Amino acid sequence: MALNWLLICHGLVTLTVIISFLCGQWPIFQGTPIERLHHFITFGAYDYFLRFVGFVFGDKARSLVLSIERCCCDRPNPVLQVIYLAIIGATYYYIVKSSFRYIPGYYLGEVHKYTSLLAVGIGIVLFLLTSFSDPGTVKAGNVSEYLLAYPYDNIIYTEKECSTCKIPKPARSKHCSICNRCVARFDHHCGWMNNCIGERNTRYFLAFLFWHCLLCIYGAIALALIIAGRLKELRVVYILTVYYGVGNSFRSLAPHVAQWLLSSYNTQLLLMVFLVIVSLLLAGFFGYHANLCLTNTTTNETFKWEDYISWQRKLNEARVSAAALKASISGMSSEGKRPESKCKSFFRRSPLEDSQVVAKENKYDKGFFHNMFEVIFPLSTRPSFSQTKSKPS
Repeated sequence: MALNWLLICHGLVTLTVIISFLCGQWPIFQGTPIERLHHFITFGAYDYFLRFVGFVFGDKARSLVLSIERCCCDRPNPVLQVIYLAIIGATYYYIVKSSFRYIPGYYLGEVHKYTSLLAVGIGIVLFLLTSFSDPGTVKAGNVSEYLLAYPYDNIIYTEKECSTCKIPKPARSKHCSICNRCVARFDHHCGWMNNCIGERNTRYFLAFLFWHCLLCIYGAIALALIIAGRLKELRVVYILTVYYGVGNSFRSLAPHVAQWLLSSYNTQLLLMVFLVIVSLLLAGFFGYHANLCLTNTTTNETFKWEDYISWQRKLNEARVSAAALKASISGMSSEGKRPESKCKSFFRRSPLEDSQVVAKENKYDKGFFHNMFEVIFPLSTRPSFSQTKSKPS
């Protein structure tokens, strides 16, 4: 029984750490232990580790750790790719080792031994496509085509030159400091793929997220059906009610069935919990990026718009405040004006409430179907792209 409680505690701690690490910055967790744990995992723990290394082993060891950090975080490296392959390989291995002997079973046919392998194989193919495909590198040979394909909106994108590549910088592009190249319709640099997500491989990235979400759901449901089948085949409920005198109700049977599952199928249960958590996280990531694609926006542009709107809002508030101050000074200097009553001044609208609302004007949002078509069939993959030429200056 102690082992069962240990497994439950392990699962709860694992769930808390994963949620804190991935979701601790969400507004819903502000001021909660989840946010503090997120800060400790992402910043505090590493800072304490660096202090410990410097105190015990000296500054040379601390410099070595920092150089390893720069190599892993600021340069292209396959560390997270290897971790992904290890996770998916180890998960599939433990599922095969612990559960395939129960297939075929009461609810699952033998075909699932092969469909599961096929599903994992498709997931790895999508991973390789996203990792090794060209994200849409902007070079001197194709920059003129990209300049025509993505015109400047003169709001968050203006005409400028990339200071590193020394070529004109098309709208929606960004120079990735990790890959050291300009990427068209830049979304973000994905460490798991060791590649940028841009114009040409966003479709593969979305397919990767969607397929792996379905893969985790498929695995969790398959494991649940295996356990349910064993429950049926071994006639556990019948034995508990007839031979042990347990009441034939959910409330009476649940503790005994749960104890039996934890003692006999704890590996399957832990795998189920892991797959459900990962599927929820992948569903959230897929939903976020799908919504961006439907509005023809990128992650990079989301931050740009936030900065622009915040700056414009502050600018408008400053203008309104200056106008209100000017009106107040002129009112004080005017003679013979009846002073405003305290009651009226209390209910008067603040001048800041009359400040102009800053709206997001996305020039590249051309409607649901056109936006999805642009993601599935990128502009640079169409025959018309290579035929376009820059207009003479």
